Amino acid sequence: MISRALNKDIGELLIDGGFITERQLAKAREKMASSSEPLQKILVQLGFVSEKDITEVIGKQMGVDFVDLENTDLEPEMARSIPEHLAQRYKVIPVAQRDNRLTLAMVDPLNVLAIDDIRLITGFDIDPVIATEEAILRTINRQFGVTDIAVVEETVKDISATDFGPVEIEEAVEEEIALDKLKEMVDEAPIVRVVNLIISQAINDGASDIHIEPEMKQVRVRYRVDGVLHDVMSPPKHIQAPMISRIKIMANLDIAERRVPQDGKIHLKHDNREFDLRVSTIPTVHGEKVVMRILDKSSVLLGLNKLGFYRDTQEVFEACVEKPYGMILVTGPTGSGKSTTLYSCLNKLNTESVNIITIEDPVEYQLPGINQVQINEKAGLTFASALRSFLRQDPDIIMVGEIRDTETAKIAIEAALTGHLVLSTLHTNDSSGAITRLVEMGVEPFLCASSVIGVLAQRLARLICPNCKESYTPPIESIRQFGLAAFTDSEISFYRGRGCDHCKMTGYRGRTGIFELLNVTDRVRSLVLQRASTSEVRQAAVEEGMKTMQDDGLRKVLDGTTTIEECLRVVYIEGQEY
Repeated sequence: MISRALNKDIGELLIDGGFITERQLAKAREKMASSSEPLQKILVQLGFVSEKDITEVIGKQMGVDFVDLENTDLEPEMARSIPEHLAQRYKVIPVAQRDNRLTLAMVDPLNVLAIDDIRLITGFDIDPVIATEEAILRTINRQFGVTDIAVVEETVKDISATDFGPVEIEEAVEEEIALDKLKEMVDEAPIVRVVNLIISQAINDGASDIHIEPEMKQVRVRYRVDGVLHDVMSPPKHIQAPMISRIKIMANLDIAERRVPQDGKIHLKHDNREFDLRVSTIPTVHGEKVVMRILDKSSVLLGLNKLGFYRDTQEVFEACVEKPYGMILVTGPTGSGKSTTLYSCLNKLNTESVNIITIEDPVEYQLPGINQVQINEKAGLTFASALRSFLRQDPDIIMVGEIRDTETAKIAIEAALTGHLVLSTLHTNDSSGAITRLVEMGVEPFLCASSVIGVLAQRLARLICPNCKESYTPPIESIRQFGLAAFTDSEISFYRGRGCDHCKMTGYRGRTGIFELLNVTDRVRSLVLQRASTSEVRQAAVEEGMKTMQDDGLRKVLDGTTTIEECLRVVYIEGQEY
């Protein structure tokens, strides 16, 4: 209905609005010819625009306002003024009510049936506004679903300690009795509900990991949100064993084995989205600890424009990615977003005309149209052996999860030199150190210089919560300390979050990348051939226009994207060190 109501094709509207170029639209139409997906979905998948951009453009063409639900405070009573089943059916949520009029956020503001039904139920006249489908579904879930961890705690209180008997048993004979009791209890409603609520609350809070940590007298539950762990609740000790056993059953692990680490996976759907939970257990002195990594399958379909690149850096990086052969490396510590960047590159490159193969450990996200292989060292399937096989599979693009050893490095470079585009990661502190690392691993400098076309170093910094963002003027001493001496004669503003319900009083919500892109120019190649040091390569790259992570971080501080404290946390500024 929306597409029929538009006077222009959505692609033309996006060009008119300056969101995409003619070249990008042509590329999307080319992919559309071999896909059943609509044009707007392909544009989002390729990373040219966001769903929010498209929704804004559609709203403007239809003459209705766009509302950003993620940054809108809703009165719970007003938001729940229509039944949940209607909100889910029509994908709508009330956002404001004044006099006899109700402002209704809708995916399709032209849905007359939805407007009439809600007018009859509420007795209000309806003023439709448009919002993204994802934001509406999340808001519905927040308003009607679990919104307070107190619900979990109330459920825990309903579980009596005497229901479970002694579950922390050290004697082998008694342990068998405890296991029999556990098998009876882990499928009962209270424990099932507690585990489900802990998982759903973590997803609603945007957590990447759930930590369930046994202590002497209680259990500690923590969520990692935006890279930082937060205490959430402390269930009593008597539900520790049944709760952990319930998770192990969901992940197809052995509940009778408590003395060795185990790994498993849980697949679930929540809020119309698919998630995989990678489950890891280890024995501790107070019982088994469980960590669940939450993998949102939709989160890896990010475009490069959503990762936090400034346009100048993104254009250079995209030019590297679009080259027919060569090696592109992404570097940074664990948890710095390297995999997301690589998946975004693959998503951009994934067309019917290319053969893409990946080797990963493990395969965290499954991408349609891409051949993904998981290493299995016990069976002899390593990064190196898989790469050798890949070269006989007629690939155009190869993604290697990580270059860990000399053999893998040499085969990857050989692939890059023989007409393949190779994407991979390295654990180095900055971009200029990556090429030096390859040389140290035994790769000849002339091979590195000939094959590597770009190195992207990155970190993840928390975004200031847009709902409680405020500016402040820092002391002159702080400005000088952060290397901003040029601003000491004029007033400069930094930004921070006061803390609100949207960000759980942290002042931050979401994360963005801080990047450093080394474009391997002729001058850099010459230095690599001479076995120049990392600092020499770095200095040459900066003179050729490279923005360091320090530069990128400070730029994001000055434009109010993140705070100076967060920049210091992820990027050491003093002495140009990382």
